[in-house]
Amino acid sequence: MLTLVLFTPLAGLLVLLLIPSSAKNAIRLWANLTAFAGFLVSLPLVSRFDKSNGGFQMVERADWIPSLGAKYLIGIDGISLLLVMLTTLIGFLAIFYSWTAIEDRVKEYYAMFLLLQTGMLGVFVSLDFFLFYVFWELVLVPMYFIIGVWGGPRKLYAAIKFFLYTLAGSVLMLLGILTLYFQHHQQMGFYTFEIADLMKIDMPLGLQQWVFWSFFVGFAIKVPMFPFHTWLPDAHVEAPTAGSVVLASVLLKMGTYGFLRFSLPLLPKASIDQTIVQALAVLSIIGIIYGALVSLMQKDWKKLIAYSSVSHLGFCTLGIFALNPNGISGSVIQQINHGISTGMLFLIIGVIYERRHTREISEYGGLAHVMPKYAIVFAFAMLSSAGMPLLNGFVGEFTILQGAFETNWVWAAFAVTGVVLGAAYLLWLYQRTMLGQVTNGRNLNLPDLRWSEMAVFAPLIAWAVWIGVYPKPYFDILEKPVAQLVERVRPGYFAGPPPGEAPLAAPPVAPVAPAKAGPR
Repeated sequence: MLTLVLFTPLAGLLVLLLIPSSAKNAIRLWANLTAFAGFLVSLPLVSRFDKSNGGFQMVERADWIPSLGAKYLIGIDGISLLLVMLTTLIGFLAIFYSWTAIEDRVKEYYAMFLLLQTGMLGVFVSLDFFLFYVFWELVLVPMYFIIGVWGGPRKLYAAIKFFLYTLAGSVLMLLGILTLYFQHHQQMGFYTFEIADLMKIDMPLGLQQWVFWSFFVGFAIKVPMFPFHTWLPDAHVEAPTAGSVVLASVLLKMGTYGFLRFSLPLLPKASIDQTIVQALAVLSIIGIIYGALVSLMQKDWKKLIAYSSVSHLGFCTLGIFALNPNGISGSVIQQINHGISTGMLFLIIGVIYERRHTREISEYGGLAHVMPKYAIVFAFAMLSSAGMPLLNGFVGEFTILQGAFETNWVWAAFAVTGVVLGAAYLLWLYQRTMLGQVTNGRNLNLPDLRWSEMAVFAPLIAWAVWIGVYPKPYFDILEKPVAQLVERVRPGYFAGPPPGEAPLAAPPVAPVAPAKAGPR
């Protein structure tokens, strides 16, 4: 089943190559059918998933390159299940939205998107490090072309910057992978890239720290964490709308997923080292506050949302390195939430950009009078991203802050300012663009949302409300794999009370009255 989900986009790509380039509508139709089929075949993963099993499920294994010890080995746990479902839905909606947005090189555009979809899914289901690295690198190629060919005025600069940043991190990550690979051979006597086998090796703390930092650079650039974030605003601003949606909603999660799947379980000694934990917590908090403050200063609508991703992903990394169940569960749910809310925000910007061809915030004002349906959808997306109770963002941020507080209340105290600043820049953006009087005559006759655009937003709004009102199924899915991850990094965590809590007092025992002396 996982192979079917993984390669449905690639199979659709092979058929797409046979369609003549001149048949643009046929290409669009086939690409949309393929993306929709990719989403449909992923739905049975949810119904067949066993929440009571914390290990990997639906595992498929085959020899691939025996001489290297590389295998075709895929499987999912609760963490990867949620990210796979996010990928298949967002990929379909992004391709569907592109129907009217792309007119040039239509065949190549959809081919790149289907290839990108396969690469992203491969990252989330790979249980072999070699296979993971192949998919990790594969993602670079289509994203480079999506930005560089169909992007904005500075598209080549943004595409090259994205490619070089990510490639530099990948090379360092490869060195860390090879260190684990040779260490396993040295200790166990055979070569393998299988993650379960690599978890069995015993490395001293110093070596684990070196490998951790090599992984850190690769994953931190992809997230992106401060100060590795500078490629992100350029890539977002220049990418076409669908490219920005997939980049924000899915690609950035590859970095946080890397921390959860590889850094923590493979390098437990380094992951709990206080110097490393403090450093990553500080970088996460700086990213939260810095991203929010820079968002307040932006005059470009799209760049504002791009910098907001730096702030929101800072919450996700803070939750991971709280190293407790609340922090990690909240981080995964917030990754899904960010994909939903920021995906909606970039779609909102794409809709107005197609009508006015400008993203300057000062060009707008009073759009709610002209486009009331658009203003309502924007309000949903904005409140979702700001963490409004009963919408998805609140659940993730609250759980992360709870996990951060359990580890260090100072972290939570600083991080909560990001929630306040997030509400500030999003509400101010909404006020300047939607409320008041129409300040620009060119906005008076803008058409409201079409049915096709409403169809793109509807599933995202429904998903945001579902998580906000009833998040229990998501916590149930994550409970077992998160518990295993915490126990791997912090052995004995569940044996005692959580840090910061006093052990439960024993119930008072009633004194026993001495027995009366009887006759001898």
